[in-house]
Amino acid sequence: MSKSKNDTVQADARRFLDERGSSAALAPNGLNPATIMEKAVKDRIVDSYFYKEQCFALNEADIIDRVVEHVNFIGGTHGASQKPSPFLCLAFKLLELAPSDAILDEYLSYGGEHFKYLRALACFYVRLTRQPKDVYQTLEPFLEDRRKLRRKARTGTSLTYVDEFVDDLLTKDRVCATSLWKMPKRETLEDLEILEPRVSPLGDLEDLLEEDDDEDNDKANGEREESGEVSDGDMEVDRDEDQGEDRRSRSRSP
Repeated sequence: MSKSKNDTVQADARRFLDERGSSAALAPNGLNPATIMEKAVKDRIVDSYFYKEQCFALNEADIIDRVVEHVNFIGGTHGASQKPSPFLCLAFKLLELAPSDAILDEYLSYGGEHFKYLRALACFYVRLTRQPKDVYQTLEPFLEDRRKLRRKARTGTSLTYVDEFVDDLLTKDRVCATSLWKMPKRETLEDLEILEPRVSPLGDLEDLLEEDDDEDNDKANGEREESGEVSDGDMEVDRDEDQGEDRRSRSRSP
């Protein structure tokens, strides 16, 4: 039986890119996922050996396997030839697959606890595709993740951390060779009552500053006493105050 024209199976990336501006579903933040990355970067990804060999016909579960097997650093393009990283290729694949919020939660939580690069990849994808409120609420808990990450760029390999990478996603305009869409600052969303003020895991800032001031004062007084800087006059004043307090107490007693 011969196949009709509609039965023709196109390569994933080609179909994905050909649908831009037509029937492609928009991301939750209203952007077309096929145009989120710059054309030059997309061309390098689609032409790369890793993408052709490892990313064809993947599903959401296969993404985890590819991250575990092939991703050992974050980054966009690296080297003199600006070769796209496996991390960036898989991020592009996620733009094609458009995983649901439930799947992203699995990437970030259970999967992310076991595989730090899976969490980093999911955070990157959330920043590219989700609404500002959801981006802040989803990514900010991972500002407490202190696990180390390798970062590779054109200038070489460096050390970073999951929390630093997440902070870059929340504050910078370009990460992993990708220009991030302009997101409102957190303070703006708080003023609009879209977000509640964020409470630091360390506690209230004013309370922390007051505690530091008290500790500094106690330390300074202790050092003065140890060095003998407390004068006899100061001691006499203290004794006079104590005696005065005793007299007042006796006069009030029946």
